Amino acid sequence: MKIKAIFNRDGGTFRTTDMEAYGRKVEEVFRAAGHDIEIAVVSGKEMAATLEKAAGRDDLDAMLAGGGDGTISAAAAVAWKHGMPLGVVPAGTMNLFARTLKLPLDIWKVLDVLAEGEVIEADIGSANGRAFVHQFSSGLHARMIRYRESYSFASRLGKISASTRAAIGVIFNPPEFDVDITIDGVEERRRISALSVSNNHFGRDTMMYADDLTGGHLGFYTAQPLKPLGVAKLAFDIVRGKFRDSTAITEMSGEAVDLHFPHSRGRSNCVIDGELTPLGSDVALRIHPGELKLLVGRREQQAVPQG
Repeated sequence: MKIKAIFNRDGGTFRTTDMEAYGRKVEEVFRAAGHDIEIAVVSGKEMAATLEKAAGRDDLDAMLAGGGDGTISAAAAVAWKHGMPLGVVPAGTMNLFARTLKLPLDIWKVLDVLAEGEVIEADIGSANGRAFVHQFSSGLHARMIRYRESYSFASRLGKISASTRAAIGVIFNPPEFDVDITIDGVEERRRISALSVSNNHFGRDTMMYADDLTGGHLGFYTAQPLKPLGVAKLAFDIVRGKFRDSTAITEMSGEAVDLHFPHSRGRSNCVIDGELTPLGSDVALRIHPGELKLLVGRREQQAVPQG
């Protein structure tokens, strides 16, 4: 295959990586596997334009994108739009999408797996037409991200510290709101503290990422109105991978989810794949089965990522 690798030098692990040495290793591994590969190391601000340009080429068979979950989400949106197969090099803090794909979380070890990998047809979600590979959420998660972004940080440890402070802030000030929900044509209103819609169900015993992206459905989760102790218990369940077993959570699934936030005054703060995004009071969420082409490890290479 002819492949274009695009790495976000501002993303997570890459900030402290010798990118010239890493590029040489990428070339060595992929050329040994019989591929023709080009490499571009760009800033975060340049990623979108570079991805679009690569995806629009008719002489490429696939792209590699390297960075954090935000970078990978943006790359997947471009790949989906253009029908271009995408490989993922996890260089972020959580690397949730790489975990779903059962890729090694080490940026050096993942190269051999991708170079010897195969292309699969996976599902992708959308919120008002905007792609997401992981989840759409509102309520607790959106408030935490908003708090976190009010703090300044310039490193991975700084981001973790800011996230911890933000989580504590949300525990003591949880949101509570009404939402009108329509799932595959069935309507109801709920009063909740949190809502999450995932690209396929979150796995069991995981930190809120899917085990499989070929089920053809959206996972739908809401948390009842919570007081500080309830938020703390839910946070503990999330950290230990027991989110779906929490007594605070109601779980459903569907192919089409429509939300109306009656008191949002025309806009609502939501999170799409970790990015705080203001949307209108109405949100249409859809699953697009098999429309995202992904370069992943062959079945015999796959293992549950550690770390």
